[in-house]
Amino acid sequence: MTSQEIISKLPYSNPFLFVDEILQSNENGVEGTYTFDENLDFYKGHFKEYPVTPGVILTEVMAQIGLVCLGIFLLDDSFNKNTSIALTSTEIDFLKPVFPKEKVTVISKKVYFRFGKLKCKVIMKNEKGEEVCTGTIAGMILSPALSKGEGAEIGLK
Repeated sequence: MTSQEIISKLPYSNPFLFVDEILQSNENGVEGTYTFDENLDFYKGHFKEYPVTPGVILTEVMAQIGLVCLGIFLLDDSFNKNTSIALTSTEIDFLKPVFPKEKVTVISKKVYFRFGKLKCKVIMKNEKGEEVCTGTIAGMILSPALSKGEGAEIGLK
């Protein structure tokens, strides 16, 4: 599956799409980027004189690239409009602020994928290569293919 095919299957659109490109993907992880546009609405109030990207948005970027894009890759053709992904847990440490106009890279490594549950270690780095946040994100992928018993096979990749 190509990077553009993965992005086209994401269940998000602007202004809530936080994936610009997928640099690489395989059965063990994914790497992608996103650049924070300075005109995003949340910067107007977080903080008034010193805009900083909210942690919840950083978590969403990590989840979209590190979890959802990887889930789409792993499910391949089984991922369709009837597939949904629900975040089940996060544990994120925020190490540095991310400002408007910054480009971040998210690197995800699969911990496990079985029975529709995907868990990943995820790191976000800034353009200097510094870690800005790191943690673990898990989600449940609900798919007609998984409900027919194919999840066990897919999860063993």
